[in-house]
Amino acid sequence: MDELAIGLIGAGRIGKLHGDNIARLVPGARLEAIAEIRLTGEHRLWAGKNGVKKVYEDPAEIWKDRDIDAVFICSSTETHAEFIIQAARAGKHIFCEKPVHTDVGRIREALDETAKAGVKLQVGFVRRFDHNHRKVRDTVASGRLGKPHIIKITSRDPEGPPLSYIAASGGIFMDMTIHDFDMARYLAGSEVSEVSAWGAVMIDKNYERYGDVDTAAVMLKFENGALGIIDNSRAARYGYDQRTEVHCDRGCVRVENDLVDTSVTSTADGVVCERPTWFFLERYNDAFVAEARAFVDAVRNGADVPVDGKDGLAAVYIAMAAGKSLRENRPVKLAGIM
Repeated sequence: MDELAIGLIGAGRIGKLHGDNIARLVPGARLEAIAEIRLTGEHRLWAGKNGVKKVYEDPAEIWKDRDIDAVFICSSTETHAEFIIQAARAGKHIFCEKPVHTDVGRIREALDETAKAGVKLQVGFVRRFDHNHRKVRDTVASGRLGKPHIIKITSRDPEGPPLSYIAASGGIFMDMTIHDFDMARYLAGSEVSEVSAWGAVMIDKNYERYGDVDTAAVMLKFENGALGIIDNSRAARYGYDQRTEVHCDRGCVRVENDLVDTSVTSTADGVVCERPTWFFLERYNDAFVAEARAFVDAVRNGADVPVDGKDGLAAVYIAMAAGKSLRENRPVKLAGIM
């Protein structure tokens, strides 16, 4: 395959990010078309700047377009599974933003359809492609530090999303912590066996209207015996707080935040450094490019995608267990919900 023609479904913030990357920074791919159900003149202008002439309101036009080899699904969560199914039936390879869906029945149906069609499905767990987190994982996977004992993940957003988004997000564990659940599996090299979760509304009482929380702590038990600790907040006023650490038999590997710059000013009043980058667009920009390139390379070369549908399903199961643990105030074994 000389060049992969991609159709983009959903041209909101994350869709535009992927679209810009495909059009400008991903060798071997071109942005062939976009579909946006709330299509505006601004979307058409953005598409034109990226050289895209095919602009649709109906995603079905993407399935019907024989020039399109693959799709990027960047629409709202509740549409993901159905769009995966339709894309697979049309013979398109698929990149889908997380989560695949909040209903495991729909996820399994989507995975069955992709297997039946023989198309690739990559799930958008972008943090696996970050240079810092990948270094932690590679160090642990090399075995030189021995067996992992403790996996620690701090993931705090500088500000919460609009409440209208919260209403359809599936809750903090399905929307936000799901990245951390995937990262925990990735770093530990093992599946999660048990989850204990706690949550509170510390920032905005409006979260209670949707049965959600804005602050959470989760403990994990892994099949390899390791323990995991995740803390989340939707109000890190100092910037996007993204730190990981794995403590092992013979040592520990950890990464700190990416800062706006690395300057350090020292005076008699104290020592001052810059804050972390503000949010995920700044923090993970290079990782978004890397994951898109990995997908394109896998399709063009007939290789396995680095993050597949089974990874997407595993993270959703952990999120479900965390939600159940929070509601029932008890540990939840994964075996009991799978």
